[in-house]
Amino acid sequence: MGNAKSYAERLFDFPQIGPLNDTDAAEAIVRPTQNEGAEIQKQAVEVILQKTKGYPYFLQEWGKHAWDVAPESPIRQQDVINASDEAIAALDESFFRVRFDRLTPTEKKYLRAMAELGPGPHRSGDIALELSRVVSSLGPTRAGLISKGMIWSPTHGDTAFTVPLFDEFMKRIMPGNDWKTATV
Repeated sequence: MGNAKSYAERLFDFPQIGPLNDTDAAEAIVRPTQNEGAEIQKQAVEVILQKTKGYPYFLQEWGKHAWDVAPESPIRQQDVINASDEAIAALDESFFRVRFDRLTPTEKKYLRAMAELGPGPHRSGDIALELSRVVSSLGPTRAGLISKGMIWSPTHGDTAFTVPLFDEFMKRIMPGNDWKTATV
């Protein structure tokens, strides 16, 4: 019985969705630009790919802001750099903030500890160490974050953010070290 698939697993495929590869991500920027009768320099595309980590929604956000900032065609590398603060602010205000606002104080602290360690993935023991806690005491928090779609386990004992750049957002929204001593 333990090896039997659930009813939902038998009905549906659950493909893993992640970042686009560089070729597809570049096409996602270049093709819509060209469809509008404009061009974008290769260096500008490279900056967008580097900043977005190939995440589709982020590609759209950076592309939109680069388009808005560019005074003329072709969109240049400097246009993308100039648009980056606006793209990040837009993501912070909508995409990231919506997710953050669904979290409990304990979950926020857990994600901030992960952010302190970098983009990840991270060993559960390292996160516990960052929080000065015992790994086993964090199981319910980790499980809650997984069920909310905030983190996932790419391999046994590892934890990673489900979307890129969330570690950087956590550092912006909970700056400094006060989060370490905050009571939850």
